[in-house]
Amino acid sequence: MKMREIKRKVLKQFSSARIILFGFIIMIFVGASILSLPISSRSGEFTPFIDALFTATSASCVTGLIVYDTATHWSVFGKIIIIAMIQCGGLGVVTMLTVFTQVTGKKIGLRDRATLQSALSAPQIGGIVRLTSFIFKATIIIEMIGALLMFPSFMKDFGITKGIYYSVFHSISAFCNAGFDLMGDVSKFSSLTKYQSDIMINITIMLLILIGGLGFLIWKDIFDYRFDIKRYSTQTKIVLTMTFILVLFPSILFFFTEFSTLDIKTRVLSSLFQAVTPRTAGFNTIDYTKFSDNGIAMTVILMLIGGGSGSTAGGIKMSTVFILAVTMCSILKQDKEVAVFKKRIEPDIIKNAVAVLFLDVALFIAGSMLISGIEGFSLKETMFESASAVATVGLTLGITPSLGTVSKLLLICMMYIGRVGGITLIFAAVTPKNNGNARYPKDQVAVG
Repeated sequence: MKMREIKRKVLKQFSSARIILFGFIIMIFVGASILSLPISSRSGEFTPFIDALFTATSASCVTGLIVYDTATHWSVFGKIIIIAMIQCGGLGVVTMLTVFTQVTGKKIGLRDRATLQSALSAPQIGGIVRLTSFIFKATIIIEMIGALLMFPSFMKDFGITKGIYYSVFHSISAFCNAGFDLMGDVSKFSSLTKYQSDIMINITIMLLILIGGLGFLIWKDIFDYRFDIKRYSTQTKIVLTMTFILVLFPSILFFFTEFSTLDIKTRVLSSLFQAVTPRTAGFNTIDYTKFSDNGIAMTVILMLIGGGSGSTAGGIKMSTVFILAVTMCSILKQDKEVAVFKKRIEPDIIKNAVAVLFLDVALFIAGSMLISGIEGFSLKETMFESASAVATVGLTLGITPSLGTVSKLLLICMMYIGRVGGITLIFAAVTPKNNGNARYPKDQVAVG
């Protein structure tokens, strides 16, 4: 009886937020321990633990920043471990555990359902297990279709066996918005530059990134209601609107400012690809070191915005930016309430949006300044790197492999916080106070 009571008290301390946080920590450290072993490297030698930890964090947090070229440093076993962490990190540790529990036939309790609801950003606990099954099945189907579409191109270059392997790996990596690639056998750290003119590879990778970055609940809405847009939730309407805007306008900007030396087909593909991949996939078909300052600035903005809530993508999230923009417009118009698509937005949602923006931007600025001061790189380079880590993107200006231990640890922390979310971290660390109905007196403070 005593042991049961102790177990109950211990479990009580683990809120949904804490379970999510510790789930990722356990996966990262287990993955790092395996990757540091000789069996995980091509050379058969131990990989320094800090580098294994960096890679494991990048894979688990679906970032894509690397200190070693994935194709040339890691063995087949190491690559399997990396892609397994990408899949688990993309769908979420809790989601994968739930799927495993379902497969083994074990009962999923109310506490597990509540944790799952928090992990998926679902509005209600009812039907959460069915939603998880739908997400897992849809993920496998989408990744298989993506692999089949890319297979002809990879088969032509690498043969049947390697073509299958490359197709599956890049399909999972793209869908999970991870940005890990195996093109190092062609040229180290080259990403998908070899395929900048390949229509099928470009379109497939872009679609996988966009679908993975929409959010699991958006899939369900689209699946249930098809083209009946009026029945979509407000969340779905916001995400689809923002996705359209963030693909169209940046691609137009990139088309007219960055790729004037390319032929028209490659120029269009490159413009679209560079508008999509910063949110938050990490692949690239163009060398970012050749971008103009305007192009770099736009990429940083896209990285920080990221994808949809409850998706495989990171960043501040599209709905957060949309809500803040609408709030600003409402203030300027002196509206009494903030409304989106004829639906009222509650003040608590606006407060959460402000908190997310402040935390992510503060982390981004602090990380940029610290790494610049430690390593001596320009602020432009470190801002790009920090934005990539905080938003779990994986794009780089080429400085990652040359960073010291302290800077790597800073990026590890930023990748982790970026994946689990600053709000989740605070909810896990801070116990809410119960002040009853007491309220502080009002006072006037000038702003603006």
